[in-house]
Amino acid sequence: MVLNSYLSSGVSGQYPLVQNVTVTEGGTANMTCRVEYNDNTSLQWSNPAQQTLFFGDKKALRDNRIELVRASWAELTISISDVTLSDEGFYTCSLFTMPVRTAKAYLTVLGVPEKPEINGLTNPAMEGDYITLTCITQGSKPAADLRWFRNEKEVKGAKEVNASGKTFTVWSSLQLHVDRNDDGVAYTCRVDHVALAQAPQQATEVLEVHYAPRVEIIKSNTVPQEGQYLKLECVSRGNPSPDPVLWTKDGGELPDLDRIIVEGRELTFTSLNKTDNGTYRCEASNHLGKNSAEYVLYVYDVPTTLPPSTTPPQHPIPPDPTVQLGTHASDPTVTGSRDPNALGQHGTDHALIGGVVAVVVFVTLCLIIVLGRYLARHKGTYLTNEAKGADDAPDADTAIINAEGNHAHAEEKKEYFI
Repeated sequence: MVLNSYLSSGVSGQYPLVQNVTVTEGGTANMTCRVEYNDNTSLQWSNPAQQTLFFGDKKALRDNRIELVRASWAELTISISDVTLSDEGFYTCSLFTMPVRTAKAYLTVLGVPEKPEINGLTNPAMEGDYITLTCITQGSKPAADLRWFRNEKEVKGAKEVNASGKTFTVWSSLQLHVDRNDDGVAYTCRVDHVALAQAPQQATEVLEVHYAPRVEIIKSNTVPQEGQYLKLECVSRGNPSPDPVLWTKDGGELPDLDRIIVEGRELTFTSLNKTDNGTYRCEASNHLGKNSAEYVLYVYDVPTTLPPSTTPPQHPIPPDPTVQLGTHASDPTVTGSRDPNALGQHGTDHALIGGVVAVVVFVTLCLIIVLGRYLARHKGTYLTNEAKGADDAPDADTAIINAEGNHAHAEEKKEYFI
């Protein structure tokens, strides 16, 4: 920024022109003073202590860091090498006219921050621990800015600034609740400062976390069948590494069979059969704890291909081979329950048959009731006539005769049941 600019032409408008200069500590500052209209009047540079550095091309101060760059009636340029913070301040360019004309340029010296240091890291840290990382840098001017990164992602820390003379000391802290996901993570503290625009300073620490193992069983075949090959891999993640792992079946040792092979973390069945059914367990441990996982193995029958048929099958539908076995899943036939898919397939047929049977039973009951009422009505008429003949006759023969006589008058004496 130009502090003073040219005002007017002619002798009365002769003014020195200067610019402010910014330089990093240890660098070189060039101070230039120009005059557009000069009548052979001398120029002079003075430092903040008002000591003359150069009068024209004549060096006035014995300082090996200060050198003459260019001297003429229109310009006086000097250089100051290996600049220190004490060199900062106003430098004066004087034009010896009557009266003397002056202009001041401010030399700003940037304090370069030191490389940051990270403290508070405990290696190894235990899962669940609380730790505080502290980053510190000194010598910055103006105060530097500290930024934290977890791998490549920025995370926020707490900043504190203290002045120390003309420079600043900056702290930044980062609190962590350590878990297994922090194992191998790089925490970086980076210094941002105007003096480090081209090459920012940073420090990095890699966190090591110890934690108890976690176990998972990975199977090579989703639907194992008789005669097939099957490999179970026990994947255990822990730090320190939980090695070796322990395989068991149904709470006991593995069967001593040639077709069951254990190699490190892998359990291999070269040819499955029904005797292999059971619960297989993999256990891993280190000094921080142990963990296990289970896999329920059910060996399916080899599917057979039947000729096409036009009639529905009369035998139960076999278990659906598309049902996947999980690490803690059990097969329907092992638990004794029916296949829910098979029940759902016959639900509609059972409902239809039940409805037809109910209708047939209802119709049959209606017919029985109607037939019973019909027989009761006719039986009542016969008993009435017979009873009348028996009441009027002294013996059986007379009763029959009386009954026949009564039939002669049947047209006149009829009984009706309503």
